[in-house]
Amino acid sequence: MAEIEDTHFETGDSGASVTYPMQCSALRKNGFVMLKSRPCKIVEMSTSKTGKHGHAKVHLVGLDIFSGKKYEDICPSTHNMDVPFVKREDYQLTDISDDGYLCLMADNGELREDLKVPEGDLGSQLRSEFEGGKELLCTVLRSCGEECVIAIKTNTALDK
Repeated sequence: MAEIEDTHFETGDSGASVTYPMQCSALRKNGFVMLKSRPCKIVEMSTSKTGKHGHAKVHLVGLDIFSGKKYEDICPSTHNMDVPFVKREDYQLTDISDDGYLCLMADNGELREDLKVPEGDLGSQLRSEFEGGKELLCTVLRSCGEECVIAIKTNTALDK
C-alpha cells in the first residue's frame, strides 16, 4: 500500500475567481473590463465591421480603476473578455495616523487601518478637510485583490 504523505497547504482561499467572462459585444461604456490584466472602466468603445468573412471587432479604451492609466484593446465581438468583480464601500474616516494610514470605520462599527492616504490631489484634499474638522466618508473600491480610496465626501448623515 502506498505511503500517504502529510501535505501542507500554505494558502486557503475560497478559490473564487476575481473575474467572470462576458461576451465582448455585451460590454457597455462605463462598465468594467480587464485590459492587459488590469481592472479598467470602459471610457470609449467602438465596433468595426470587417471584410466579407471576418468578424466584427470591438475597440475598447479603458482607464485603470486604481492608477488612472489608459489601456486599449481590440477583440472580436463574439469572443469573451474577463470582467472584474468590483465592490464599492463607504467608510467613515475616524483618524489619519502619523505614517499615512487611514483609520476607517464601516457601517457595522468594524475598524480597519490597512489603507494608505491616496496619492495626489485626493490625498491632500482628504488631509486638509479632515484637519479642518469635517466628518468625511471615504469610498473604497475593491477588485482583483487590490483596494484604494477613490473618492471622499462630507458625511451629511450626522447633521440630521
